[in-house]
Amino acid sequence: MAELTFDFNSVVGKIKPMNAVNNGPIKPRNDQSRGNFDDYKALRIPFARIHDANWCYSYGGPHSVDIYAVFPDFNADENDPASYDFHLTDEYLANMRDAGTQPFYRLGASIEHWSKKYGILPPPDFAKWARICEHIIMHYNFKWANGFEWNIQYWEIWNEPDLDSDDSPNKRCWGGTKAEFFELYRISASHLKKCFPHLKIGGPAIAGNVEWGTEFIQTMAKDKVPMDFFSWHRYAVSPHWLGELCRNWRKILDENGYSNTESILNEWNYVRNWNTAWLYSLEQMQGIKGAAFTAAVMCIGQNAPLDVLMYYDARISSAMNCLFDTTTLKRLKGFYAFYAFAELAELGSQVKCTGDDPDIYAVAARNDKGDFGIMAVHYSDDDNALCKEVTIRTQLANTRFECRLVDQYHTFEPVWPESDAEGTVRITLQRNSILFMTPKK
Repeated sequence: MAELTFDFNSVVGKIKPMNAVNNGPIKPRNDQSRGNFDDYKALRIPFARIHDANWCYSYGGPHSVDIYAVFPDFNADENDPASYDFHLTDEYLANMRDAGTQPFYRLGASIEHWSKKYGILPPPDFAKWARICEHIIMHYNFKWANGFEWNIQYWEIWNEPDLDSDDSPNKRCWGGTKAEFFELYRISASHLKKCFPHLKIGGPAIAGNVEWGTEFIQTMAKDKVPMDFFSWHRYAVSPHWLGELCRNWRKILDENGYSNTESILNEWNYVRNWNTAWLYSLEQMQGIKGAAFTAAVMCIGQNAPLDVLMYYDARISSAMNCLFDTTTLKRLKGFYAFYAFAELAELGSQVKCTGDDPDIYAVAARNDKGDFGIMAVHYSDDDNALCKEVTIRTQLANTRFECRLVDQYHTFEPVWPESDAEGTVRITLQRNSILFMTPKK
């Protein structure tokens, strides 16, 4: 028997943006009927990082987002609006904003697995590259080049420069050396922060090499390089391990004078491994195990020293998308993990929760009007794990609950577990399931 106890009189903080993603929605065009705009909007996603967007035809494909797509001729004048091609990126970001989601702009290039490289090669002139980024920010925030006043806050320098070693024969994200990247970041972050002191400039979205990332932080600290946020990635099967990594990166940042720097995990998903279990991982992340893992990580992130959590990937062409079927764009079970957390985010204030079972995860929230919500998750990577009897003590006497369940048999449908006048609910949760509870109106 597992137990969860909630104290709705004890507010422990704000619900954080643990329901952010990579990439945005699509609106149907005249030549196609597919679209997920309305469902995406219903999720109330706070931020969407626009990495690997140019892999998706519906976002503008290779003509969008990446620096070499927006500024196709590096020899052109970076001060001349005619040197830029913003058109399809404008459309993509406008759709995202129409859905109520704020873009998180990744400056750099999408990953390149092919043998010839294009956007990941080191720019010939790092200072000019920084000025190009400056003008992109001016376009989206200060109306430059027939642009906008969108007040996009987060600007991330590059993606996974640590993915491959300096001597790798097939670099996929950064075609130069580690030392060259450190110099690119130093020049770019310093320039952009000087130009836009009120915006959040950071990076570098490391792939997970802790030694590389630690050296990066130490070097930037030594050179007094500004870093409003440090972004990092990790794919895993254990939510608790991700929590340990959150604590580790927070410790390293604090030890190096970056105590005010946000820690952002902006790529993560269920991956057992990238080779022998890759097909298994893809299958699981789109089913109930992936949905439960997603909800469990949101719970862990909410309770860890982490500022933003961004799922990879909501891109409609991605096999790693647990929200929408990539063929029909219909909702998958993972959709409801994001929907439930959005309900908590709207309530605003996290309340105290204690539990006694490591496979049961939970977050609860309330507002000042007396409304509340609870998300409880049973997640296990063990495919032979059994269901669990869970006692949920809300300490809300004479309260009637509306309960919705996501598991192998239910897709956010109402259920009626046993409850009593003391506000205690008892329910059997299948292996990999999500329970969402609110007061019954």
